[in-house]
Amino acid sequence: MSNDLKSIHDFDFTMICNYFKLLERQGPGSPEVTQKAVSFINELSDEAKIADIGCGTGGQTMVLANYTKGQITGIDLFPDFIEIFNRNAANTHCENRLKGIVGSMDNLPFQNEELDLIWSEGAIYNIGFERGMNEWNRFLKKDGFIAVTEASWFTPERPAEIEDFWLANYPEIDTIPTKIAQMEKAGYTLTAHFILPENCWTEHFYAPQFPAQEAFLKEYSGNAAAADLIAGQRHEQSLYDKYKEYYGYVFYIGQKR
Repeated sequence: MSNDLKSIHDFDFTMICNYFKLLERQGPGSPEVTQKAVSFINELSDEAKIADIGCGTGGQTMVLANYTKGQITGIDLFPDFIEIFNRNAANTHCENRLKGIVGSMDNLPFQNEELDLIWSEGAIYNIGFERGMNEWNRFLKKDGFIAVTEASWFTPERPAEIEDFWLANYPEIDTIPTKIAQMEKAGYTLTAHFILPENCWTEHFYAPQFPAQEAFLKEYSGNAAAADLIAGQRHEQSLYDKYKEYYGYVFYIGQKR
């Protein structure tokens, strides 16, 4: 990884938020993939309680609401994301079932065994997959489900450039068998896992960033940190184009034992 390029963790939280709130999705995914993941979960009742942790502006949560019953609470650290989330819920007439609240995934506002389903697309890396799997377990009812997407290696070995990039940005990235073993050790039975298709990255995550980047750079005209942030996003996309056969996001779905 070039020394000129900064990790996403090097930037001011507000600036990161101001960029990613321009996007419908804050990470790779698609409505079809969200629907597919739901298909592996037992049907929930109207009384079910669901948490979408690290929900962002709720791109995937609005889809989740279409294919599940019950009450969904979206949680994110950024107030601006939650404001957009609740506006989206109102616009889709789901505000009676969907509520976004500001909160941290390492201090969730739920009771033990309160939730029927924990959802998290592209966000568990903020706390770490293994830690999230372990700490969130207690909030699930017995036989409750967890469904998360996580960056994973597809091969036992990979070129140094992409390995160095990911280890600098998310040292916990690992192979699919390792992630499954961590999940099972944390008290879940694996229900399903599948690799997110390429279009989750290209069409639904990277393509919408082109207009967002232009708007962001205009807003932050002359700001070196903003230019660095966009340079980093463009570099990440170029690495995906080059090395996508070695890594991607995997949906892991498990049931609490």
